[in-house]
Parts: sequence; structure tokens; C-alpha cells
Amino acid sequence: MEAIRVVWGSGTGPTAMASYDAALADAGVHNYNLVTVSSMLPPDADVEAVGTAGDLGEVGGRLTVVEARATATDPGHVSAGLAWAQSPDGGLFYEAAGPTDAADVEERVRQGLAAGQELRSAWTFDDPRVRVQSAQVEPGTHTTAVVLAVYGTADALV
Repeated sequence: MEAIRVVWGSGTGPTAMASYDAALADAGVHNYNLVTVSSMLPPDADVEAVGTAGDLGEVGGRLTVVEARATATDPGHVSAGLAWAQSPDGGLFYEAAGPTDAADVEERVRQGLAAGQELRSAWTFDDPRVRVQSAQVEPGTHTTAVVLAVYGTADALV
């Protein structure tokens, strides 16, 4: 199995979609069609927090991701985060995001991950890992923060 890469970024733009595209560019995944899945990790998955994705295949390819994403326009902060834990039986991601600071999102992803682990009480998990991306929102701009877990490389659409 190919590695699952955790990438993150933030960006601004004149519209919500433009700021999202800029955040994806910051994370290195703006040239792919993202397909969002829920939060399960296969057993023995290799998860690497890399920051920015490298070459993941053809432009326009389908890229499977777990995504935390938030866009805001009101002055303050926008934050997105992923927490994950693994076990020999499998693992899980938990995502949270919103117009809030990094500490709030980190607390929420840790709480969510703990709840998911409790549902799988027969599994023995390693220590949780967390990545949060936060950005300052300036008046008059759209600002987006993203953290994504990218599964493998892009598949061609045609």
C-alpha cells in the first residue's frame, strides 16, 4: 500500500472558491479532483505528515482524501485539523474545522478521535497524532485553511 500523506495549507482570495484553491495549492493538491472519504485507515497504513504533496500523478486525476476545511470572511482566525491513531486492526482520522483558533480545533479533533477509539475498544491504538492549520482572516478577504490525508496517488478519470 502506498503511503497516506498528511498535507496542509491556507490561502486567501476574492471568493470562497478562490481561497480554497489557494489553500489547496499551498498544500500541493490543487491540480487534482478530490474524492472525499470517511475516516478509516487500513491496517498497517503508513501515514506521513509531509506538509506539501509532491507529484501525485496526472493533472485532473482522482485523488482520494480525508479533508478538514474551513473558510471565513469575518476578521479572526480560520482553522482546520486532523487527528489520527493507528492500531494493527486499522486506524482512523478525525477532522474538525471552523472560524476559530488552532487550540479550539485541536481540542475538538482530540475529543472526536477519543470517541472513535472508544467505539473500537477492542483495538489497541498508538498515540494520537494531530496536525492543525490556522490562518488570520483579514477584513474583505476569504481565507481558507485545509488539512488533508491523501491516500496514494491520483487515478486517471478517463
